[in-house]
Amino acid sequence: MPELSPYGTWTSPVSAADAAAAGGGASWLDRVGGELWWAEGRPAEGGRVALVRLTADGSVQDVLPAPWNVRNRVHEYGGRPWLVIGETVVFTHWADQRVYAHDLTSGETTALTPEPAQPQGVRYGDLRPGPGGEVWAVRESSTGPRRTDIERALVAIPLDGAERVLVDGRRFFTAPQLSPDGAHAAWLAWDHPAMPWDGTELFVAPVAADGTFGDARVLAGGADVAVCQLEWESPDRLLALLDPDGWWNLHRIGLDGSVVNLAPVATELGGALWKLGLRWFTPLGGGRHAVLDAGRLAVLDERDGSVSPVEAVAGELTSWSSSGLAVVDGAVTGIAAGARRERAVVSVDLAAGTWAELTPQPADLPAPEYLPVPQERVFTAPDGSAIPAFVFPPANPGFTAPEGERPPFVVHVHGGPTGSSDASLDLDFAYFTSRGIGVVAVNYGGSTGYGRVFRERLREQWGVVDVGDCVAVAEALVAEGIADGARLAIRGGSAGGFTSAASITMTTTYAAATVKFPILDLATWTGAGGETHDFESQYLHSLVGPYPETLERYRERSPITHAGSLAGPVLFLQGLEDQICPPEQADRFVAGLAGRGVDYAYLRFEGEQHGFRKAVTIIAALEAELSFYGQVFGFPTPGVAKLELSR
Repeated sequence: MPELSPYGTWTSPVSAADAAAAGGGASWLDRVGGELWWAEGRPAEGGRVALVRLTADGSVQDVLPAPWNVRNRVHEYGGRPWLVIGETVVFTHWADQRVYAHDLTSGETTALTPEPAQPQGVRYGDLRPGPGGEVWAVRESSTGPRRTDIERALVAIPLDGAERVLVDGRRFFTAPQLSPDGAHAAWLAWDHPAMPWDGTELFVAPVAADGTFGDARVLAGGADVAVCQLEWESPDRLLALLDPDGWWNLHRIGLDGSVVNLAPVATELGGALWKLGLRWFTPLGGGRHAVLDAGRLAVLDERDGSVSPVEAVAGELTSWSSSGLAVVDGAVTGIAAGARRERAVVSVDLAAGTWAELTPQPADLPAPEYLPVPQERVFTAPDGSAIPAFVFPPANPGFTAPEGERPPFVVHVHGGPTGSSDASLDLDFAYFTSRGIGVVAVNYGGSTGYGRVFRERLREQWGVVDVGDCVAVAEALVAEGIADGARLAIRGGSAGGFTSAASITMTTTYAAATVKFPILDLATWTGAGGETHDFESQYLHSLVGPYPETLERYRERSPITHAGSLAGPVLFLQGLEDQICPPEQADRFVAGLAGRGVDYAYLRFEGEQHGFRKAVTIIAALEAELSFYGQVFGFPTPGVAKLELSR
């Protein structure tokens, strides 16, 4: 018989340590011969990213011992960090950002790139194989004291010689990919103020016998067409995801300039290129391709132009990662999660209609009855636009709430803002829902997965559409009797931190906000302010307006402008090494709160960048957030230390 207890007071086996353990997982998966290799985040090792391989006997082995950390800072979000050439593993190391070669036979590891004059001042990412055993990569170099003092080039890194520049002169690149016959190279490039989901150009150039590139020409893409992935299909044809019709579809592009959409569909088969080297499709042969259809595995058959979900995994694996998709022995392999499954490396036999997990679920994964089953909903904005969202209701078999009580609810705002939330298991959410606090993840206008028109609802409307959509969803849940209107909170990190801060300062819907590594002052975050990295330094030209022509709009939409009108208490969480949303923004905001009569707390974490990777940080942040909600909403939170609030 469930115990009668108010929402928020339920005891739960889902711990912050469980959520921290789930904060790592696989990424950058690829095939090496007949094996699968991938990078693996390890919160328990201080957030180190290991390189591992799946052996023939089914065991997972480390390729590189600690302290090697297979990660890089290109664009600050990183890019493909490893590559195998023969018996050599080439990888980027986080500590100094250099490229190293590890001999699999001797075990010897040597640096391929020189020590930069400035620590981490030269970074490499998106490692690809070039001719003659050399490595092609994007090189990012710091040229001055500001975060935006950056230049980039495409470079060749020999295993036994000095690197050389292949292409420069553009602000952003993806690494070149060599055609099957070695005669051509293809890559993407774009410039400020565009982001890669706004518009990119697909270039191709001949490769000379000495490895240099001839004159490059544009085959596809443009100012309003975004190419997000390319792969060579043959010496004279490429496959690429681009969106000339408003949806990322798979196209065949000939060196003769021909472009054919292989399956015109009003759905997203690609995504936002936040990290260099992401992959949303892989060829299966015979005119068939494995694709990620809005994040779910599907098969595109160009013979009839169809895109069909893979039924074998449709109900179990609802979210597939774009950081790894490959074919091994005829099976599609990737990284996937479900509503009650943590992210794992999986293999799908399309012919047999079966699938298997190649890495196990965590041994201490909470029992399914403590995990919320997400409800996929579509709400309506005031202007009639659709707002997709996932509702995660409270779930705990040991408790029930008093009759008539409505649960507190937290609106979760994803980052980006050109990002999205999905229906996969999130133990951060389960940490709250199993204690009687509901969560709703909102895919506000501007989110990916719904086409360019939906994505561009946010054009020059950041701080308006996102805030309004979240309010509409929260108030709809209250009107339906699902949520307690007096106990609503909003939470988010990065761009989600901006929306959370904007919401608590410019609306009265929420009683509290958790603001993680946020953007708070738009004017200093862009342009000459220098308070962000180069990749996003002109992002706000499209999200807010041309700068400095619309400077007053930047000021008006900045949460820091309205810090004196907080609707309720705020919890700030910030990594001190964050180069994307640096601590000086949160520092300034919090410094102005003292004496204003509103409760707040500010936790700063050493050794953390954008997003938290260390288990100790994840635990501390999540437990602080629970204590924060308990104090604001008026319920005890046994088992966690009380967060000290200032005023």
